[in-house]
Amino acid sequence: MLNFVTKAPQSRRVLVFGSAMHVWNDLFIALMVPLLPFIKEDLDLSFTEVGLLKSVFTGATAILQIPSGFLAETTGEFWLLVFGNVWVGIGLVAMALSSSFAILLGLSFLGGLGGGAQHPLASSMVSRAYEDGGRSTAVGTVNFAGDIGKMIAPLIAGAVAISFGWRAALWVTGVASLAFMLVTAMARRNIDIGRPVREISTASQSGGGSVQMGGFVTLSGIGFLDSATRGAALAFLPFVMVARDMTPAQVTGMLFFLFLGGAIGKYVVGLLGERFGAVSLIWGTKGMTALLLISALTVPPLGTIPLMLLLGVGLNGTSSALYAAVADFVPAHRRARLFGVFYTTNEVGTVLAPIIYGVIADAYSLSTTMVVMGLATSAILPASLALRPHLSEAKASERDRVG
Repeated sequence: MLNFVTKAPQSRRVLVFGSAMHVWNDLFIALMVPLLPFIKEDLDLSFTEVGLLKSVFTGATAILQIPSGFLAETTGEFWLLVFGNVWVGIGLVAMALSSSFAILLGLSFLGGLGGGAQHPLASSMVSRAYEDGGRSTAVGTVNFAGDIGKMIAPLIAGAVAISFGWRAALWVTGVASLAFMLVTAMARRNIDIGRPVREISTASQSGGGSVQMGGFVTLSGIGFLDSATRGAALAFLPFVMVARDMTPAQVTGMLFFLFLGGAIGKYVVGLLGERFGAVSLIWGTKGMTALLLISALTVPPLGTIPLMLLLGVGLNGTSSALYAAVADFVPAHRRARLFGVFYTTNEVGTVLAPIIYGVIADAYSLSTTMVVMGLATSAILPASLALRPHLSEAKASERDRVG
């Protein structure tokens, strides 16, 4: 922890920049969640169409993650991150002007493509900046920053969408993001970060070892299951609250607490990652998530806020442990591309889950969907045990390298 606090200004600038870009990126993606009930009512959509809309928007971000990782090795991360957020911001403005579900679906896909740069490049850049200490805390911090954007999303929905509609919320967010990215681009020389990965010294590359593919593949599989749970829960929790006679204002308020819990979970798990193993953290967060997803159907009104806070911790906290573990299996000079592979695998789960659970909700009921979701989440627990031998091997290799 001390290494993290006393890092050089250059490392801190990397962390601040990566975190700021993550705030905007996750705000873009999360904004769709509180707007879904508004869009469903306005366009008269089924639950399957609701799941499809969320899946297309978030899934589009997966398409360019691997190309972005490769491109960053020769261009650096700065302009790719800024341009990606500009792209999504323009996409939100275009979505606000759509006149039908088909057009909205197509524009959400095109706009979402720009989000592909954020996660692999920010994670790679920050993990390199903190290679010699405090890496789990740093990755947890940049991961936590994204949830600041998620917390802002329901506030925008509450302040804008309730009074002026979901189109106005998209338009306001898109225009504000473009202004911020313009200011960031003008400050490029002062930031002076994000050099191409190919400029990392040859000694650093050769000292970093090779990719431990078995551990990386196992971790990616767990990430897929984790993202499937998170994507489905965020798509359908607003409708669970609506079914329990909450008003739009109350739903957006509960989503704020859900995202607040997610932010706390990401940061705290990042800190705990310096002391505890990834498997222990997965069991703690995902075991809690499985129970709370089912409990959301019956919790009394007074228990809704604490349930949303704890559920947010469980849904999002796991990701900090998983993202930090990628660096255990992948040397610094290959992280941009393999973080791209890892996040793309995760997004497959994010894309498929809302559609599958949407079909279940239409065929059976929303309650059945939440119970199935909780049971499916519990499958992550035994699956994570397969990660232990790979982590032990990675730690042994690191000790040999340092020694």
